[in-house]
Amino acid sequence: MSTAGDRPPKIPPPWVVHTAWRVHRALHRLSGGRFLWTTSNKRGWGALRLTTIGRKSGQERSVILGYLEDGPDLVALAMNGWDEGHPSWWLNLEARPDAVVRLAGQHPRSVRAREAVGQERDRLWQRWAAVDSDLDGYAARRSTATPVVVLEPAARPL
Repeated sequence: MSTAGDRPPKIPPPWVVHTAWRVHRALHRLSGGRFLWTTSNKRGWGALRLTTIGRKSGQERSVILGYLEDGPDLVALAMNGWDEGHPSWWLNLEARPDAVVRLAGQHPRSVRAREAVGQERDRLWQRWAAVDSDLDGYAARRSTATPVVVLEPAARPL
């Protein structure tokens, strides 16, 4: 657990983090979505599959993200493996906020993404910090704030 006086927690080099996520996606794909894909009640957070439309390509892009449930909303952190810059999936959602999520054992559902701000962001950040006590230390490694992304149920299916 980190405290304000400690150094930020150590993380592997970016290439290791990105390789681990590629392996995670491959295992998910090869298992038909059964492996490494859990709902949030298992450990305080879960993994979902998010499908966006590429801002440059116009093609569907899918990623697997950690999420928390906040009422009917799902909350993710656009952390890019704690590397600098924002992940492509967040840049895609900024350009086109309509997307589709799939949770373990559920049918796909349409969502609309937005960035949490102000007190809502603080509250949701603290919920994530309760799950990962090193969250503030990881975030301190980045020069930019980590967006807290709220995926709200879409008013109508895409």
